[in-house]
Amino acid sequence: MRLGGYVIHGNNRDTLERCLASLSAVCDDVVALDSQSTDGSVELARKMGVRSVSRPWRGYGAARTAAMEALGSYDYVFYLDSDEHLEPEALQTLRDWRRSAPTAPAYRLPRRDWAELDGHRFLYRTEWRARLVRGEAAVWRPEMIVHEALPRMHAPRLHAPIEHRFATSLQGREEKEERYALLWAVRAFAEGRRLKPAALQRPAHLLRDCLVHGALWRGGLDALRLAWAVSIYHSSKYRHLGALKKGGFPELRRAFAEGRYEEVFAQVREQALPASTSAPSAK
Repeated sequence: MRLGGYVIHGNNRDTLERCLASLSAVCDDVVALDSQSTDGSVELARKMGVRSVSRPWRGYGAARTAAMEALGSYDYVFYLDSDEHLEPEALQTLRDWRRSAPTAPAYRLPRRDWAELDGHRFLYRTEWRARLVRGEAAVWRPEMIVHEALPRMHAPRLHAPIEHRFATSLQGREEKEERYALLWAVRAFAEGRRLKPAALQRPAHLLRDCLVHGALWRGGLDALRLAWAVSIYHSSKYRHLGALKKGGFPELRRAFAEGRYEEVFAQVREQALPASTSAPSAK
């Protein structure tokens, strides 16, 4: 069985080495899809014996498509984000999986989201993601600018945890969630998605991460603050979708409809973000 691997990266040199080492440890070939980084990430990838391919940033769907084209034909494809890696036990599980003659269209692995806030490191949550996919099923489209999930398919669980450096600052995480929310809304508008009550989304997801996923028990008040920052995504995406349905963001709508995805990302970066609202403090 032939296993190909890839990662999409930008200026991620600080986490890229562990990611590439993990992929190289279990894959027959690895492609690093570079979105025109300037921090020496490309040189690092080449030094590690990984094939580096550079493309302008047009979103995750286009980047994954380009990575697959560079990779070529493989029985299965394994992909990581540039801030993810595998520990030795997970690597061994994947080696055992390769020898087991797998047949499922995809396999879901647990991704463990780690927070590192002012010296306090804790596990925020664990979510299962399809990261091992049969080559013919690993198909993405350019319009998948941020949420590039593959179609639903039979995907058994494989316990090979992916360690994810999820958050290193509350402000940085909240700003990222706001950008992702607007990108989601632009695509959702084009697809005719229905609105949901924006005001209900944030508290619902705050409770889910804190209580259902158990972040509060592991991270205490820092987990509560992080959950508040993360949950802005779920309210903002429907707030933005409502604005789009009322005629807002006309240039964004036009750029997406015409497939000018580079411009979509440039315009989203230029949008003024709302004032940060912090979770209740201990005071």
